[in-house]
Amino acid sequence: MSIVVRSYASPGCVLLAFDWPEGENHPDFLGFAIQRNPGYSAGGAPQFLLNKLDFVPLAKDAKPKPSNQAPIQKFNWWDGGIKTGDRGKTFKYTVTPVRGTGPGDLALQDGDAKTLAVRIPNVREGQIATYFNRAVVSSQSFLRLKSSDLKAQMTWLANGLQEAVPTILKDSDSFDCAIYHLSDKLWILPAFDAFSGRGSISYFDKPIDRKSATAIAQLNKTKDNISTHKRDAISKLMHDKFIVSNKAGSAAAVLMGSTNFTPEAQTIQANLLHILHSPQLADLYRQRADLLAANTPTKVINKHVGWQEVTDVPGTKLRAYFLPEPASKREFLDTVTAAVKGAKSSVLFCMFTASDPALMDAIFAQGDSKDHLIYGLLNSVEDTDAAIAKGKKTPSAVAVEIFHRTKEKSDTIPFSAFFNAPPRGFLPELRGIDTSKYDISAKKAAGSKVKGPPPIHVHHKFIVVDGDTNESTIYSGSPNFSKASENSNDENVLEIKGNQTLSQVYVAEFMRLYNHYRARAIWNKTHEKKPAGGAANGGDPLVLKKSRDAWVADAYVAGSKGFLARRKGL
Repeated sequence: MSIVVRSYASPGCVLLAFDWPEGENHPDFLGFAIQRNPGYSAGGAPQFLLNKLDFVPLAKDAKPKPSNQAPIQKFNWWDGGIKTGDRGKTFKYTVTPVRGTGPGDLALQDGDAKTLAVRIPNVREGQIATYFNRAVVSSQSFLRLKSSDLKAQMTWLANGLQEAVPTILKDSDSFDCAIYHLSDKLWILPAFDAFSGRGSISYFDKPIDRKSATAIAQLNKTKDNISTHKRDAISKLMHDKFIVSNKAGSAAAVLMGSTNFTPEAQTIQANLLHILHSPQLADLYRQRADLLAANTPTKVINKHVGWQEVTDVPGTKLRAYFLPEPASKREFLDTVTAAVKGAKSSVLFCMFTASDPALMDAIFAQGDSKDHLIYGLLNSVEDTDAAIAKGKKTPSAVAVEIFHRTKEKSDTIPFSAFFNAPPRGFLPELRGIDTSKYDISAKKAAGSKVKGPPPIHVHHKFIVVDGDTNESTIYSGSPNFSKASENSNDENVLEIKGNQTLSQVYVAEFMRLYNHYRARAIWNKTHEKKPAGGAANGGDPLVLKKSRDAWVADAYVAGSKGFLARRKGL
């Protein structure tokens, strides 16, 4: 029986999910070989995707091996070797099961191989442009940039996201912007400086947070054509991040997402931005921008709430929601919760400090279902005020919590894991890179080595319901899926249905991040300093196994989550 293969493609990577049903009958099934055509070389000859793992413990300077020599012992794998020039092109991936007993005995089962043609989407598909940064400073690909200059490192990490703001401004006669934090002097402030039309920027400014003040002061001195408007008549935060593009006096497009206009947000934090070429949606955002620029009090602005449909994006069912809602209401969170409860197959969530009990309970209930899968990344930071109340001078930790198919199968990676004890042969998780050189708000004493608080690694705010089906729903925007984002902050969010190209982008980019942090979590659980080897520890997680049952876990056990994941292609 031949392999079943499906793909999820983004402008920056391709996630392949595959299944070999026949593997149930072969105890010597050792994984998969994956070949890409054209390959990575200038000549374009077909090449096998590489596997960092081997049948022997990794040496310090171990080189990756092609997957026909070191099979992929998973049911999904992603190709991160997609270059900017590859967008719009089609690649053929051939996935072949491998049988044998080890490195000297590997036989590719060519008769059961399957070839799949995958088109790499462009940043803009139809009326929606999508920008995901790379953000994972500790990825193997970043290793070759460790000795490069800071700008080169930041550009690689930004992965084109740094082009979003300059792109929408270049395409505008005038603009209306609302931004929580504005401080980037590498890409964003120069784009504002180069803008010659009329501009309006509403920015958050309260005594507790004046990160944007320096940038705003500079614009006030140098840009007579850009007006700035302090936003402080809000219960907590003006947490929006958007720019409305106007042409010939009418709203034409809008940039929105999770990314603040800071150097770290574009590079070391996992973030995204969209540019939606929808006059209807852009006009809704412009109306909100007017309210923010007038510093409209919360008790007035939260009367302008409710889902608003957008009908001028073909192939996409789109609604927008602007927060806050009155304290007694939670229409936004209830909508998301209901969508999660109604999931037919899966829920993927990637969020910073999400805390709504009803929503999280609904997600975990689906994880407990025999018919559903959940995968999640939650980045949490200990609350500063709570830490001080406990007698701590600063918050103690940043943690990334990984949820693997169920609530019970979760792993928390503490901040210490991001720079200590790297797996053999792998680049250490880095604290980050110091982007303060390009942060106009940075105040750093001469000679100081202090880099500020621990960096946020996952800053996304999105949930994908049924991303593995033809009826997906995406929630994406600025809110952190919390009570504060619901009732106390200025926020904006989109509900997107029916756009399978965009859904696949979200799934591919989520799984790229998820697989990275999941691998680190597995390493932490089976670290060499703990009792090595042994059944209790599952053996060395960084050594390929020499029999099917040693690596495949429960993937062929009917009724298990592993079985469900293999069959669903997630």
